[in-house]
Amino acid sequence: MKLLHIDSSILAGNSASRQLTRDIVEKWVATHPGTMVEHLDLAVNTPSHLSADSLGFRLPAAGELSDAQRRENAVSEALVSQFLAADVVVLGAPLYNFSIPSQLKAWIDRVAQAGRTFTYTAAGPKGLAGGKTVIVASTRGGVYSSSEAGRAMEHQESYLQTVFGFFGITDVRFVRAEGLALGDAKKAEALVDAAAQAHSVTRSPANQAQVAIAA
Repeated sequence: MKLLHIDSSILAGNSASRQLTRDIVEKWVATHPGTMVEHLDLAVNTPSHLSADSLGFRLPAAGELSDAQRRENAVSEALVSQFLAADVVVLGAPLYNFSIPSQLKAWIDRVAQAGRTFTYTAAGPKGLAGGKTVIVASTRGGVYSSSEAGRAMEHQESYLQTVFGFFGITDVRFVRAEGLALGDAKKAEALVDAAAQAHSVTRSPANQAQVAIAA
């Protein structure tokens, strides 16, 4: 089994999402011996945002690519191949300004490739990356899950659920720690709760074709 561990927080050692992804990966490996882990730090190795050159992988023939397009194509190919090879993805996704970090969005834009992770059919879009388990470590300074207004403001978990669903992934699990900016006591409580969630989601087998969202 291959596990891809992705971090996107810019806060290095002060990051709650990085703390959670480490905990999730450790718990997963402990309950799934033999798992091979690969780490991708998007705050350190951030793919460039989409441009005319980085859309080069969509051109029909390699001979039509410019040198810049070939370089960008190599980046996209490496990222999508790494993603497709993973059986399990543990993804750190902090909430930045009601959405995800731009570094994480840049990665998603590279792996969202027609013909690789999704395709269009006469019946509509079809995901091609199914059969994976994705565990998202979702961290938030405020509390968004307990009110209709809060849920309407967040475009973090809802966006990731949509994107991975579009890729055909039905086993998406969220480990959530929110209210982290509301004082030390609230932060400690949220992290303890998230650790319990991590214990729960990592005990289930991969590829179980379900959606489990932490309450």
